[in-house]
Amino acid sequence: MTDTETGHFEQDMKFPSLSRRAFVGGLAVFAALTFIGLPIEPAQAQTAIAQKIADHFASVKTMSGEFVQFGPRGEQTGGKFFISRPGKIRFNYEAPSPMRVIADGKSVVIGNQKMKTWDIYPLSKTPLKLLLSDNIDLTGKMVRDVKEEADLTTIVLGDRTVFGDATITLMFDPKTYDLRQWTITDAQKKDTSVMIFNVKNGVPMDDKVFNIPYDDINNRGK
Repeated sequence: MTDTETGHFEQDMKFPSLSRRAFVGGLAVFAALTFIGLPIEPAQAQTAIAQKIADHFASVKTMSGEFVQFGPRGEQTGGKFFISRPGKIRFNYEAPSPMRVIADGKSVVIGNQKMKTWDIYPLSKTPLKLLLSDNIDLTGKMVRDVKEEADLTTIVLGDRTVFGDATITLMFDPKTYDLRQWTITDAQKKDTSVMIFNVKNGVPMDDKVFNIPYDDINNRGK
């Protein structure tokens, strides 16, 4: 895969907000409102709807497409994304951004090619574990709210044991159950929203796309 194809990653310190603040503070990767106090428990029928959508989403083993990201200050960036279950995701941000985000099934890294810096987190300690697993179990108190509208079904997820003070709001097409958008609110209550389009499901995916340069990470500072 060429540098042009993989692109440069950008977080504009907003996906890093997603990373440093979000992951460190208990971030998620697809999310929205931070709820304070007792969790909201949706009706059983709503939870069933949410689980049906989650099952459809989890059944898609590979996915690629384009995205537009809106940061807390209104900044806008774009690029391409790649997903391979279980546990793998990559965001290629358009140049001139030096940032990159990769999960290889075990770890998640946020890298700055220009500054030659890396942040690494266990995948199991981030909300990405939920969204990239082969099976997404929404039982218990994880589902905070489900809203059904004519053109959108919204599912709000939250689990303080995993997300900390962040929640995940996922927005799906009510007819196809395809994911359209997600918003993340980090521990500082700052939103990062991502809209996806030109999505292709079930595409062949080279595992090299999700390689993390562990040698570079281990040698940093030497």
